[in-house]
This record gives sequence, structure tokens and C-alpha cells, in this order.
Amino acid sequence: MSHQTASITPISAEAFTDQAKQLGFTHVALLDLAQLDAAWHDTRQAQLQQWLDAGYHADMGWMTRNQDKRLDPGALMADTATVACMTLNYYSDSPPPSCPDASTAALTMARYARGDDYHQVLKEKLRDLLAWCQARDAGFKGRPLTDSAPMMEKPLAAELGIGWQGKHSNLITRSHGSWVFIAELLINRRFADVDAPTPHPDMCGRCRRCIDACPTHALDQPYVLDANRCIAYWTIEYRGEQLPTHIAEHLNGWVFGCDICQEVCPWNIRFAQPTTEAAFEARPYNTALHADELLALDEATFSQRYDNSPVERTGLANLKRNARAATGQD
Repeated sequence: MSHQTASITPISAEAFTDQAKQLGFTHVALLDLAQLDAAWHDTRQAQLQQWLDAGYHADMGWMTRNQDKRLDPGALMADTATVACMTLNYYSDSPPPSCPDASTAALTMARYARGDDYHQVLKEKLRDLLAWCQARDAGFKGRPLTDSAPMMEKPLAAELGIGWQGKHSNLITRSHGSWVFIAELLINRRFADVDAPTPHPDMCGRCRRCIDACPTHALDQPYVLDANRCIAYWTIEYRGEQLPTHIAEHLNGWVFGCDICQEVCPWNIRFAQPTTEAAFEARPYNTALHADELLALDEATFSQRYDNSPVERTGLANLKRNARAATGQD
């Protein structure tokens, strides 16, 4: 975890934070890598290895690779000295998908997938932030990241005090609940006015609503997600032709992702705020999903509807598979 000593940027941490928030980021925190002690690395390494050894990653083999990079926030860019960690609120208060015709099965998808692809939205903002910095510091270099490289984003955000990882394993913030995306900008400069990180305390207390609400028992161990039982894993990542019975019989209409554990979280119920990012507003056809309509989609219509959408990831064949399973047609 050794990183070269970097020169100090003339941009202050305050100015950087202000600019990031002007671009729409909800939370901003800076980490001088010299302030991240070995204990953080060792703890995360042990937790990750225990999770992998238990097989909770299902068939996501990529989780077993690049562990050296995954455990070192600065290993993804040469001469990284600072990591800027940011969030962006994506909560849309559009009503959940429903069908006007009660005879047609109603389906739904996770809120994060109802609008545009967050990877593109966040990376554009990160590139704008990087350009702003480079216009003020010619030697400023950075690499934008958002769920696109081996980075332990949620533990890092918790270490920096942005929030804490809840019993459903998602990052929870006091101001917006867990309806936030996480992004990073790796930076080759140091900031003169960055304090040592102050981890956020766990504020889940005795609450176990997310655990009790999960219909497939993917959260039977608090703070540990078992992908083998997770509806989101099976409806997004799984590439098989048919969903297993223990998942299909509990889909409750979910055809892409699942928000059950987030919908019941008291922090989300109380503090969710509509996003100001228009790109995350639900596309009209994502708020009235009909099984018959999804099953009738052809590749051309699917590509048109879900261009620049997270739903592209699963593909039409798997979306139809999920719709059949959710309506008992398999």
C-alpha cells in the first residue's frame, strides 16, 4: 500500500468540495492515502476473504480477482495520493410500477434502473470536475470511477464518514438514506487541508426490518449479503435459462433488481428526498410494466427503450426469463 509522496495542489479541499456539489454530488469526502492505516486494509481483507470462502459471491468469479487492487484504494492509478469519494442521490418519487388492467400481472424493477445508466451520468460529472481542477492546476491528474473497477466503495465511504453500511450491506446516509450512488476520483495531488478520516458510527441499532422483509433470506446474517439467495443477483447477473424455484416463487413482481430491503429501512422511509438529477427520473414505460408487453418485446424495441439504461446489462432474453418466472409461466 505504499504510494509516492505527491505535491500539494493549489486547489483547496473546500473549493474542490464546493465545485463537486455544484455539479450535483450529494456528499463529498477526501482521503489522503497516507492517513489510511494498515488496520483498515487488514480488516477489509479478512471480511472479503470470509465472504468469498463462504461462497456468498455465487458465480460472480470477478469478485475473486484483483484483490490487491480491491483492498488498496490507490492501486488503480499510478501516483495516487488522494481519493475523493462522492455520492449522488438517485431517489425518484415516481409511483411504483402498476398495471391499470388488474388481469395483467404487474412487474417492477429497482429504482436505480428506471432512468438512465448511472455509470454514464456520474462519470460525466467526474470528468467535468476533473477538467475544472486541471484548469486551475496544470499538473492535476485523475481517474474517474463508479462501480467500474475493483474498489471497496461502500467500506471506503463509511470510513470517510459519509454513512455506514447497514444490515442490508448498502451504504446508508443520515440525509438521504441508502438511495445514493457512490463514485470516486483518484487524484495525483494532495490537499493541504484534509483531516484524518472519521468513520461513521453504525446507526442501525436493533432494527432488523431489512432482514425480516427479505423473502429469500439473503440477509439472514446481518451486514452479510448472500448472493445465492438475492433476487437482485438472480435477475441481473445470472445468465441461466431458468431461475431456481427458491427465487422464482418469491419474486413478487421483481424483474430487474430488488428494493425490498431498502423500501422498509426507516432511514429511507424518513429521509428519502427526490433527486434533482433529471436523468434518474423514471422513463414512462418503467412505471407501468406489463408482463404481456415485456414478453412481446423484440430486440429492436428493447434496444430503443433501454439504450443507456442499466437494464441493458441483463439483456432481452433474461428480462423475459424474469417476467415469465415472476408470473408463474415457467
